[in-house]
Parts: sequence; C-alpha cells; structure tokens
Amino acid sequence: MTAVADRLARLSENLIDSPLPVRLRAWDGSEAGPETGPIVEIRNRRALRRLLYRPGELGLARAWVAGELTVPGDLYAALEQVAGHLWEDPPPPPSRLARLAAARELLALAGAAPPPPPPAEETRRRGGRRHALHRDRQAVRHHYDVGNDFYALVLGPSMVYSCAYWGASAGESDPAATTLEEAQDAKLELICRKLGLRPGMRLLDVGCGWGSLVLHAARHHGATAVGVTLSEEQARLGVARVAAAGLADQVEIRVQDYREVEDGPYDAISSVGMAEHVGDATYLAYAERLHTLLAPGGRLLNHQIARRPAPRREDEYRLNPFIDSYVFPDGELAPVGRTVTQLERAGFEVRDVESLREHYALTLRQWVRNLEENWEEAVVAAGPGRARVWRLYMAASALAFERARIGVNQIVAVRPEPGGRSGLPLRARRWTAEPRDR
Repeated sequence: MTAVADRLARLSENLIDSPLPVRLRAWDGSEAGPETGPIVEIRNRRALRRLLYRPGELGLARAWVAGELTVPGDLYAALEQVAGHLWEDPPPPPSRLARLAAARELLALAGAAPPPPPPAEETRRRGGRRHALHRDRQAVRHHYDVGNDFYALVLGPSMVYSCAYWGASAGESDPAATTLEEAQDAKLELICRKLGLRPGMRLLDVGCGWGSLVLHAARHHGATAVGVTLSEEQARLGVARVAAAGLADQVEIRVQDYREVEDGPYDAISSVGMAEHVGDATYLAYAERLHTLLAPGGRLLNHQIARRPAPRREDEYRLNPFIDSYVFPDGELAPVGRTVTQLERAGFEVRDVESLREHYALTLRQWVRNLEENWEEAVVAAGPGRARVWRLYMAASALAFERARIGVNQIVAVRPEPGGRSGLPLRARRWTAEPRDR
C-alpha cells in the first residue's frame, strides 16, 4: 500500500500544479517532498476530515489550532515556502475534475466520519448587525480578553500591542540593536510629539489597551488623558497601572465605546491599532465622531494597518478566514488612500502620512520570540489552542509586512480653526527632534 505522505504529496501537487514546497510527515511515519524542506506534520486523520468538510484556509487553521497539524521546526521557514509560492506565483484554480479527485482521495485517507467540531477558540454565533455596538464589544473582547498574563508574556513589560518604532535609539543602520522596550517607548514618544502634547492638554486615546500611551502622555508631557477600551481585562490592569504610577488625578481609563464618549472637546485624539475594528461601512461615522470630539486646532493621530492592493469589491476589505474566525472577528483592512479620503470627508485636513511597515515586521518577530521562549507559561495562561493561534497569526503577519502584502501608517490630521489655521509648524516633521520632558 502506498504510504500516506506519498498520497498526500501527489494530491497536493495535482491541486497546485507544481512540486510540493514543504516536506510532509504523516501519522504513519511516512514522509514525502523535498528532503531539505521544512517539515509539516499531519498527526492524525482528523486534520484531513477538517479539510474535506471545509477545504482551504479555514480547514487548515482548525487543524493547526487543534494541534492535528504542526510544524516541528522553523515555522517561518515553512510559511516562507508556502506563502512565497502562493503570493509570488499563485497557481491557477484547480479544475472541477481535480477538485473531485482530491475530495475522493481525502475521503479515502480520512475515513468516513462526521466533521470534527471546530476548536473552542473559534468565534461563532455573531449576532446582530456587523459593527453594531454590542457586536463590536463581543469581537473586541474575543481578542483582548484572552488574559493579561498571556499578553504580558508576549508583549513584555511595555504592554503595548501595536508596532514599535525601531532604530530611534540604536540608529537606522542597526535597528535590531534597539530592544523591544526601547522601541515601544520611542513609538509612544513619537505619537505624543506628533500630537504636540503640552502640560494641561486633554488627550483622548481611543482603544487605549492597557493604558501605556495615556500613562506616557501624562508622565512625560503633563497631559490629562482619558483612555477608552471595550475590554474589561485591559481596563482592569490599566486602572491598576495608573494607580501604581500615582497618576490617578491625570489619567482615567473607561470601559466605553468611542461612540459613547460625550465629554469633548479634547485637544488631541489618538487611535492606535483600533480603526481596523471599525469597518468600511461605518468608517466615515467613526471619523466624524472623532472630528466632533476634537477641538478646533486639535490634532488626530490615526495609526492603522492598511491592505495592498486596493480591493475591487467591498467584502474584500474583510480579513481572511483564519484571522476573522480566530483573531480579529469582523476586522477589516482598507488601503491607506481610502482611510485618508474618509478622514478628509469627515472634515479633517490630513497633514502627514508615515509608513511603519518594516517596523511592524520587526515587532511581530520579537513578539513571536517572546511567545516561543515562554511557551509553557503561555499555554498555562491561555490554553494550547489560543497559544497556537497567536503563534501562527503573528508569524504569518510578520511575513506579510516584510513582503509588503500589508502596511501600517501613522496619519496626522487636524481640525482646522476658523480661518484655516492648522497650528502645525511649517516644517511639521520637526516633531521628531523636539526635546523630551523627562
């Protein structure tokens, strides 16, 4: 009888019309594929059943999360082989005949059995209108209420869950010499400078996470800051961090949707890694709400992941099935041009756009390293399935940023004063050289 790995290799090669880019290891101990290639291990038949009943990315993701499919060696090497093949030279769609033949072979290998239930980590039963307040609360809490202990292991002491700003301390020639903590501190400082924060100014941080930015703004720039988040886990730790820093008279953290904030105007508003949750259909309303909350002459810093190239259909803003089901439910990525247009339609004047794409790739690789170095503790904190989700999601995202499949941009926009005064210096990027109040 032909070994399982050989049968799977032939099946794969028939579907992608090219040699297998990785080495397969099956549950019977057989192997097939390039001898020097990274190994992908299929541990049992349930992985094939998932692919049989849900072909494509979601079936593979379910097998990965359940631990039925794994990469025992270098995950980046395996992803590079697969992603490079699919992204750079995508194969033509298989014919109907090839799909039927593949289904028959999968059925023979997997055995006749019902589909395994999806892993518990998958988001299901999303009720209500997409991006309604209650549905957004469910989506955000799925992602951020994983556990503060887990995030501390991944993010490190900074507790900042957005791309760092590398090279600011070590010099552009050697960005890797900067530590994650230094790079995250540099990012927080860059945001505060772009916002022009000064003592006594009011800052609203939309999607404040664990409070790192509002703490930095109060401690180093004398701002009075309000941070809002939909995650109760984040708010609980954020409030404790504020109290421990002795800044409770300057910083407030609320469990609140930005649409429910009523105590404007604010002198500055930041939105860092939050707008990806908003959705294209409601993005203009988001931008208009922030415009209303910002005082004339105030600045907005909108830090947001962008998709490339521009989509052809509205639903193409949505994330792939793995990310949508396991990581960011209902998340959407738009091209940066679309974001700029929506902000301008809302009444903002966009004054600066800075791409930090490579910075995010470096950040994600550091987060993956933290997770892998603290794997046993992470599994205890969040469970093996959730830890596997985050490892795959962050490693694949790092490669997507490196290959320019996605980007991330900081947009500085202002609400001009009557008469058009922006309040910005003529050479706006002087903010990177402004002195820091320590």
